[in-house]
Amino acid sequence: MSARIFTRRPAYLKYRRLFLLSVEGYKTEPQYFAMFNDMTTTISIRILKDINHNSPRHVLDRVKKELKRTGLKKDDQAWLVVDKDQWPEQQLYELYQWSSQSDAYGLAVTNPKFELWLLWHFEDTTDLKKLKKYLPDYDKGIEARKLDRNKILKAVNIASRRDNPPSKDWPRKSGSTVYRLVNELMSPFTGK
Repeated sequence: MSARIFTRRPAYLKYRRLFLLSVEGYKTEPQYFAMFNDMTTTISIRILKDINHNSPRHVLDRVKKELKRTGLKKDDQAWLVVDKDQWPEQQLYELYQWSSQSDAYGLAVTNPKFELWLLWHFEDTTDLKKLKKYLPDYDKGIEARKLDRNKILKAVNIASRRDNPPSKDWPRKSGSTVYRLVNELMSPFTGK
């Protein structure tokens, strides 16, 4: 009787689409976007942040530096995530110009600040004081269990409905284009 020969097939790891996010906020935005790493196995999110340097120019410089160091593969994306807040429009325009250079780049701006985007997970209002009603411990961070897929889709729906007609660069009144980034994060790997 001859011995059976078993051959092991090589293991193949499916490539995880990288989203490189350079964010203005040091705490809230990283916590929020890190949730998406746990939602799907088809993407990987790497967040670039700095507690001391959060102006739009610093956000842009961080992503440029990282792209020079590592680059992007075919289906990867690099995004800038900032608030309109008190920043001069010229600084935001620099980010918009950069994001317009490639289909792999994006810009997500919330006017006035990211808390509006969070509020839209619960209610279609611009009264930021209401966020405490839904996230009473908000200052201590975001509880991921309070922001499930349905709430995220609700925020996307509210933001996209309010962004009408769609802004080319960033919302001039209360609004958020974070929904564009979230749509990309939630879409299945398509090999675009």
